[in-house]
Amino acid sequence: MRSSTRILIIGFGDIGERVARRLADRYSVSALVRSAARARVARSLGVHAIRGDLSHPASLHRLAGQADVVLHFAPPPGDGIRDTHTRHLLAALAGPTMGQSTRAGMLPQHLPGRLVYISTTGVYGDCSGERIDETRPLRPATARARRRVDAERMLRAWGRRLGVKVSILRAPGIYADDRLPVERLRKGTPVLIAEDDVFTNHIHAEDLARAVIAAMRRGRPGRVYNVVDDSSLPMADYFDCVARAFGLPRPPRISRAEAAARISPALMSFMSESRRIGNTRLKRELRFSLSFPTVEGFLEEMKRG
Repeated sequence: MRSSTRILIIGFGDIGERVARRLADRYSVSALVRSAARARVARSLGVHAIRGDLSHPASLHRLAGQADVVLHFAPPPGDGIRDTHTRHLLAALAGPTMGQSTRAGMLPQHLPGRLVYISTTGVYGDCSGERIDETRPLRPATARARRRVDAERMLRAWGRRLGVKVSILRAPGIYADDRLPVERLRKGTPVLIAEDDVFTNHIHAEDLARAVIAAMRRGRPGRVYNVVDDSSLPMADYFDCVARAFGLPRPPRISRAEAAARISPALMSFMSESRRIGNTRLKRELRFSLSFPTVEGFLEEMKRG
Protein backbone atom coordinates (compact mmCIF):
# COMPACT_ATOMS: atom_id res chain seq x y z
CA MET A 1 0.00 0.00 0.00
CA ARG A 2 1.27 3.48 -0.90
CA SER A 3 2.14 5.61 2.13
CA SER A 4 0.51 9.00 2.61
CA THR A 5 3.88 10.46 3.63
CA ARG A 6 4.93 13.27 1.27
CA ILE A 7 8.65 13.50 0.45
CA LEU A 8 10.34 16.52 -1.08
CA ILE A 9 13.80 16.19 -2.66
CA ILE A 10 15.93 19.32 -2.83
CA GLY A 11 18.91 18.87 -5.12
CA PHE A 12 17.71 16.48 -7.81
CA GLY A 13 21.05 15.26 -9.14
CA ASP A 14 22.52 11.77 -9.19
CA ILE A 15 21.82 10.96 -5.54
CA GLY A 16 18.38 12.55 -5.76
CA GLU A 17 17.52 10.31 -8.70
CA ARG A 18 18.80 7.21 -6.93
CA VAL A 19 16.72 8.01 -3.85
CA ALA A 20 13.65 8.76 -5.97
CA ARG A 21 13.90 5.39 -7.72
CA ARG A 22 13.74 3.69 -4.33
CA LEU A 23 10.86 5.75 -2.95
CA ALA A 24 8.53 6.82 -5.76
CA ASP A 25 6.51 3.61 -5.82
CA ARG A 26 5.82 3.78 -2.05
CA TYR A 27 5.50 7.49 -1.32
CA SER A 28 4.28 10.70 -2.89
CA VAL A 29 7.60 12.23 -4.01
CA SER A 30 8.22 15.75 -5.29
CA ALA A 31 11.50 17.36 -6.35
CA LEU A 32 12.66 20.92 -6.78
CA VAL A 33 14.13 21.28 -10.29
CA ARG A 34 15.65 24.23 -12.11
CA SER A 35 15.05 23.26 -15.73
CA ALA A 36 12.48 21.67 -18.02
CA ALA A 37 14.97 18.88 -18.75
CA ARG A 38 15.27 17.95 -15.07
CA ALA A 39 11.48 18.17 -14.75
CA ARG A 40 11.15 15.57 -17.51
CA VAL A 41 13.61 13.27 -15.71
CA ALA A 42 11.62 13.65 -12.49
CA ARG A 43 8.33 12.84 -14.17
CA SER A 44 9.85 9.78 -15.85
CA LEU A 45 10.55 8.43 -12.35
CA GLY A 46 7.04 9.15 -11.08
CA VAL A 47 8.18 12.28 -9.24
CA HIS A 48 6.21 15.54 -9.21
CA ALA A 49 8.46 18.36 -10.43
CA ILE A 50 8.37 21.79 -8.78
CA ARG A 51 10.23 24.47 -10.74
CA GLY A 52 12.39 26.75 -8.63
CA ASP A 53 15.94 27.85 -7.86
CA LEU A 54 17.51 28.09 -4.40
CA SER A 55 19.40 31.19 -5.55
CA HIS A 56 16.09 32.99 -6.14
CA PRO A 57 13.89 32.96 -3.01
CA ALA A 58 10.83 34.27 -4.85
CA SER A 59 10.78 31.08 -6.95
CA LEU A 60 10.39 28.87 -3.85
CA HIS A 61 6.95 29.96 -2.67
CA ARG A 62 5.38 26.62 -3.63
CA LEU A 63 7.50 24.62 -1.18
CA ALA A 64 5.60 25.56 1.99
CA GLY A 65 3.34 22.77 3.17
CA GLN A 66 4.50 20.40 0.42
CA ALA A 67 6.24 17.76 2.51
CA ASP A 68 6.31 15.65 5.64
CA VAL A 69 9.95 14.77 4.92
CA VAL A 70 12.56 16.95 3.19
CA LEU A 71 15.68 15.35 1.70
CA HIS A 72 18.17 18.15 1.17
CA PHE A 73 21.02 17.30 -1.23
CA ALA A 74 21.62 20.73 -2.79
CA PRO A 75 25.14 22.16 -2.47
CA PRO A 76 25.81 25.64 -1.13
CA PRO A 77 26.68 28.52 -3.49
CA GLY A 78 30.11 28.46 -5.06
CA ASP A 79 31.53 31.36 -3.07
CA GLY A 80 31.41 32.97 0.36
CA ILE A 81 31.38 31.20 3.72
CA ARG A 82 27.59 31.08 4.23
CA ASP A 83 25.06 28.75 2.66
CA THR A 84 22.39 31.12 1.42
CA HIS A 85 20.72 28.26 -0.47
CA THR A 86 19.83 26.53 2.79
CA ARG A 87 18.69 29.82 4.32
CA HIS A 88 16.34 30.38 1.39
CA LEU A 89 15.07 26.80 1.64
CA LEU A 90 14.25 27.01 5.35
CA ALA A 91 12.46 30.32 4.90
CA ALA A 92 10.41 28.83 2.06
CA LEU A 93 9.50 25.70 4.04
CA ALA A 94 8.22 27.87 6.90
CA GLY A 95 6.12 29.96 4.54
CA PRO A 96 5.03 33.60 4.82
CA THR A 97 3.27 33.08 8.17
CA MET A 98 6.44 32.06 10.01
CA GLY A 99 7.16 35.45 11.55
CA GLN A 100 3.56 36.02 12.54
CA SER A 101 3.23 32.56 14.09
CA THR A 102 6.43 32.96 16.10
CA ARG A 103 5.38 36.35 17.46
CA ALA A 104 2.05 34.87 18.50
CA GLY A 105 3.83 32.13 20.45
CA MET A 106 2.78 29.40 18.05
CA LEU A 107 4.73 27.29 15.60
CA PRO A 108 3.60 26.93 11.98
CA GLN A 109 1.60 23.77 11.42
CA HIS A 110 2.83 22.99 7.92
CA LEU A 111 6.51 22.32 8.64
CA PRO A 112 8.01 18.91 7.71
CA GLY A 113 8.48 16.50 10.57
CA ARG A 114 11.91 15.37 9.37
CA LEU A 115 14.79 16.68 7.28
CA VAL A 116 17.87 14.76 6.09
CA TYR A 117 20.85 16.74 4.81
CA ILE A 118 23.91 15.44 2.94
CA SER A 119 26.99 17.34 4.07
CA THR A 120 30.66 16.51 3.57
CA THR A 121 33.45 14.95 5.61
CA GLY A 122 35.50 17.97 4.53
CA VAL A 123 34.11 19.77 7.59
CA TYR A 124 36.72 17.93 9.70
CA GLY A 125 39.64 19.49 7.84
CA ASP A 126 43.06 17.86 7.95
CA CYS A 127 43.35 15.21 10.68
CA SER A 128 46.90 14.09 9.82
CA GLY A 129 45.70 10.62 8.93
CA GLU A 130 44.16 9.95 12.36
CA ARG A 131 41.16 7.68 12.82
CA ILE A 132 38.17 9.85 13.71
CA ASP A 133 34.44 9.67 14.35
CA GLU A 134 31.55 12.14 14.60
CA THR A 135 32.84 13.58 17.88
CA ARG A 136 35.88 15.09 16.15
CA PRO A 137 35.83 18.92 16.42
CA LEU A 138 35.16 20.64 13.11
CA ARG A 139 38.11 22.46 11.55
CA PRO A 140 37.11 23.29 7.97
CA ALA A 141 40.12 24.49 6.00
CA THR A 142 38.41 25.63 2.79
CA ALA A 143 35.59 28.05 2.04
CA ARG A 144 33.76 25.09 0.50
CA ALA A 145 33.83 23.22 3.82
CA ARG A 146 33.00 26.34 5.85
CA ARG A 147 29.81 26.76 3.82
CA ARG A 148 28.87 23.18 4.77
CA VAL A 149 29.51 23.87 8.45
CA ASP A 150 27.27 26.92 8.18
CA ALA A 151 24.50 24.77 6.67
CA GLU A 152 24.85 22.07 9.33
CA ARG A 153 24.64 24.52 12.23
CA MET A 154 21.74 26.36 10.70
CA LEU A 155 19.77 23.16 10.08
CA ARG A 156 20.36 21.71 13.54
CA ALA A 157 19.38 24.98 15.24
CA TRP A 158 16.28 25.23 13.05
CA GLY A 159 15.31 21.68 13.92
CA ARG A 160 15.72 22.26 17.67
CA ARG A 161 13.74 25.49 17.57
CA LEU A 162 10.83 24.17 15.55
CA GLY A 163 10.73 20.51 16.55
CA VAL A 164 11.86 19.14 13.18
CA LYS A 165 13.96 15.96 13.33
CA VAL A 166 17.13 16.90 11.44
CA SER A 167 19.76 14.31 10.52
CA ILE A 168 23.12 15.25 9.01
CA LEU A 169 24.95 12.76 6.78
CA ARG A 170 28.62 13.55 6.22
CA ALA A 171 29.73 11.94 2.97
CA PRO A 172 33.26 11.63 1.52
CA GLY A 173 34.20 11.01 -2.13
CA ILE A 174 31.20 9.44 -3.88
CA TYR A 175 31.90 6.80 -6.50
CA ALA A 176 29.96 4.49 -8.82
CA ASP A 177 30.69 2.77 -12.12
CA ASP A 178 30.20 6.13 -13.88
CA ARG A 179 31.81 8.23 -11.12
CA LEU A 180 35.46 7.14 -11.20
CA PRO A 181 38.58 9.22 -12.03
CA VAL A 182 39.17 7.51 -15.37
CA GLU A 183 39.74 10.72 -17.35
CA ARG A 184 42.23 11.95 -14.81
CA LEU A 185 44.16 8.69 -15.20
CA ARG A 186 44.08 8.97 -18.99
CA LYS A 187 45.50 12.48 -18.73
CA GLY A 188 48.32 11.20 -16.53
CA THR A 189 47.60 13.58 -13.66
CA PRO A 190 50.17 12.76 -10.96
CA VAL A 191 49.56 11.67 -7.39
CA LEU A 192 51.72 12.05 -4.31
CA ILE A 193 54.61 9.82 -3.31
CA ALA A 194 53.90 7.55 -0.34
CA GLU A 195 55.60 9.72 2.30
CA ASP A 196 53.53 12.77 1.25
CA ASP A 197 50.26 10.97 0.51
CA VAL A 198 46.92 11.39 2.31
CA PHE A 199 44.24 8.93 3.36
CA THR A 200 40.93 9.21 1.53
CA ASN A 201 37.44 8.00 2.34
CA HIS A 202 34.75 6.76 -0.01
CA ILE A 203 31.11 5.74 -0.34
CA HIS A 204 29.29 4.16 -3.26
CA ALA A 205 26.45 6.31 -4.60
CA GLU A 206 23.89 3.55 -4.03
CA ASP A 207 24.97 3.12 -0.42
CA LEU A 208 24.66 6.87 0.13
CA ALA A 209 21.15 6.81 -1.32
CA ARG A 210 20.25 3.90 0.95
CA ALA A 211 21.74 5.69 3.96
CA VAL A 212 19.48 8.67 3.27
CA ILE A 213 16.46 6.41 3.49
CA ALA A 214 17.79 4.76 6.66
CA ALA A 215 18.23 8.20 8.25
CA MET A 216 14.75 9.21 7.13
CA ARG A 217 13.36 6.24 9.04
CA ARG A 218 15.70 5.87 12.02
CA GLY A 219 17.88 8.97 12.35
CA ARG A 220 17.95 10.62 15.77
CA PRO A 221 17.02 14.32 16.01
CA GLY A 222 20.04 16.57 15.56
CA ARG A 223 22.33 13.59 15.03
CA VAL A 224 25.33 13.46 12.68
CA TYR A 225 26.32 10.29 10.82
CA ASN A 226 29.49 9.64 8.84
CA VAL A 227 28.39 7.77 5.72
CA VAL A 228 31.66 6.13 4.70
CA ASP A 229 32.55 2.61 3.66
CA ASP A 230 35.16 0.33 5.23
CA SER A 231 37.98 1.35 2.87
CA SER A 232 41.18 2.82 4.29
CA LEU A 233 43.23 3.84 1.27
CA PRO A 234 45.95 6.36 0.57
CA MET A 235 44.90 8.45 -2.42
CA ALA A 236 47.59 7.04 -4.71
CA ASP A 237 46.51 3.46 -3.90
CA TYR A 238 42.93 4.38 -4.79
CA PHE A 239 44.04 5.63 -8.20
CA ASP A 240 46.14 2.49 -8.68
CA CYS A 241 43.05 0.36 -8.02
CA VAL A 242 41.03 2.27 -10.62
CA ALA A 243 43.90 2.09 -13.12
CA ARG A 244 44.10 -1.71 -12.75
CA ALA A 245 40.36 -2.09 -13.18
CA PHE A 246 40.42 -0.15 -16.47
CA GLY A 247 43.74 -1.42 -17.78
CA LEU A 248 45.34 2.02 -17.57
CA PRO A 249 48.87 3.03 -16.52
CA ARG A 250 49.38 3.90 -12.89
CA PRO A 251 49.60 7.66 -12.33
CA PRO A 252 53.08 9.11 -11.85
CA ARG A 253 54.21 9.88 -8.29
CA ILE A 254 55.60 13.29 -7.37
CA SER A 255 56.48 15.06 -4.15
CA ARG A 256 54.18 17.55 -2.48
CA ALA A 257 56.56 20.36 -3.44
CA GLU A 258 56.39 19.32 -7.11
CA ALA A 259 52.60 18.96 -6.91
CA ALA A 260 52.19 22.52 -5.67
CA ALA A 261 53.77 23.73 -8.91
CA ARG A 262 52.00 21.32 -11.28
CA ILE A 263 48.51 20.74 -9.87
CA SER A 264 45.59 23.18 -9.61
CA PRO A 265 44.86 24.73 -6.20
CA ALA A 266 41.42 23.08 -6.17
CA LEU A 267 42.92 19.62 -6.62
CA MET A 268 45.72 20.36 -4.17
CA SER A 269 43.13 21.15 -1.50
CA PHE A 270 41.98 17.52 -1.67
CA MET A 271 45.60 16.38 -1.43
CA SER A 272 46.14 18.42 1.73
CA GLU A 273 43.67 16.70 4.05
CA SER A 274 44.18 13.22 5.47
CA ARG A 275 41.73 11.36 7.70
CA ARG A 276 40.41 7.85 8.29
CA ILE A 277 36.76 8.10 9.20
CA GLY A 278 34.83 5.50 11.18
CA ASN A 279 31.28 4.37 10.39
CA THR A 280 30.27 2.67 13.67
CA ARG A 281 27.41 5.07 14.37
CA LEU A 282 26.03 4.54 10.85
CA LYS A 283 25.98 0.77 11.33
CA ARG A 284 24.72 0.69 14.92
CA GLU A 285 22.17 3.49 15.11
CA LEU A 286 20.81 3.34 11.56
CA ARG A 287 21.24 -0.47 11.45
CA PHE A 288 22.93 0.00 8.09
CA SER A 289 24.72 -2.70 6.13
CA LEU A 290 26.96 -1.63 3.26
CA SER A 291 26.23 -3.11 -0.15
CA PHE A 292 29.71 -2.03 -1.27
CA PRO A 293 32.00 -2.32 1.79
CA THR A 294 35.22 -1.36 -0.02
CA VAL A 295 36.30 0.38 -3.20
CA GLU A 296 38.70 -2.48 -3.95
CA GLY A 297 35.90 -5.03 -3.76
CA PHE A 298 33.66 -2.98 -6.04
CA LEU A 299 36.40 -2.53 -8.64
CA GLU A 300 37.29 -6.24 -8.59
CA GLU A 301 33.62 -7.13 -9.08
CA MET A 302 33.31 -4.61 -11.92
CA LYS A 303 36.46 -5.97 -13.56
CA ARG A 304 35.00 -9.50 -13.53
CA GLY A 305 31.96 -8.11 -15.30
